[in-house]
Amino acid sequence: MAEGFPAEEIHEHLAAHGDAVVWLDLFDPDKADLSIVTQEFGLHPLAVEDAVIDHQRPKLDRYPSHLFLNIYAVGFDGDGAGLTASEMSAFVTPRAFVTVRKAEFDVDTVVAHWDANPQLADVGVGFLAHGWLDAVVDGHYRAAQEIDDATDALEDALFEPRPAGDIRRRGFDLRKSLGQLRRLTAPMREIVGRLIRDDHHIRLVDEEMSPYFHDVYDHVLGAAESADSTRDRIGSILDTNLNEQSNDLNEITKKLAAWAAIIAVPTAVTGFYGQNVPYPGYTQAWGFVTSTMVIVVLAGGLYFLLRRRNWL
Repeated sequence: MAEGFPAEEIHEHLAAHGDAVVWLDLFDPDKADLSIVTQEFGLHPLAVEDAVIDHQRPKLDRYPSHLFLNIYAVGFDGDGAGLTASEMSAFVTPRAFVTVRKAEFDVDTVVAHWDANPQLADVGVGFLAHGWLDAVVDGHYRAAQEIDDATDALEDALFEPRPAGDIRRRGFDLRKSLGQLRRLTAPMREIVGRLIRDDHHIRLVDEEMSPYFHDVYDHVLGAAESADSTRDRIGSILDTNLNEQSNDLNEITKKLAAWAAIIAVPTAVTGFYGQNVPYPGYTQAWGFVTSTMVIVVLAGGLYFLLRRRNWL
């Protein structure tokens, strides 16, 4: 197995080994960088344009001489960065697998997937495409699980004594990351499904590779289902947090109303005794004592009544 040779020598290596396939990985190339493989494998200009321009949607396109895939590898950092996405493209020809990365991606992860199944190396391009897709989809599933775990932590913190703004901010951050993940993972069901179902002159999924691609498809479904269920949970947490704030506000309102009622008693009594008319005890010490006792008894009785009804 030869590796590390220049792209200009691809034709020579393929010509020398009739059953060989080649993997070429390019980092953020332009059209000029792709000109060699474009001429070698007859890549369609539209596919080359999509591979160069950023922010293409996830898709699978079929051209007469090759397939073109555009997908996103993702990662989740729960400490603040949120979801990160790395756009990648691939040209799949009968004898070559050309990947184009527009951002940093751990290529060793893909190589590890290939090394884990050396018995499939003779399958050809289908083996290379499977390892690449498997590494990306595993990243989708891992990110979905990490967001789900972060949602568990948020749920546990819902009734802890902490500022409500922290719950809302964290919930909205998770929901934003989850929305980004769903936009990138939802099309993967169609992409992998078409690779399994469709018949084409480039046959990636033969009888031997079929179980492996179906396993990738299961992981795609698992990531999508996890994202959907987590979205509902985050919505429920935010609604519960809002309800808890309403309950707290109701409790505060009840306490304020109760204290207002208690304070109204001495106000009413002193207002009555403050009239400029002779009443029993007017200008007498026992009148002052009587009014004070009325205030204490009525306010105290109202206080204990409200405490008994959990207003205070």
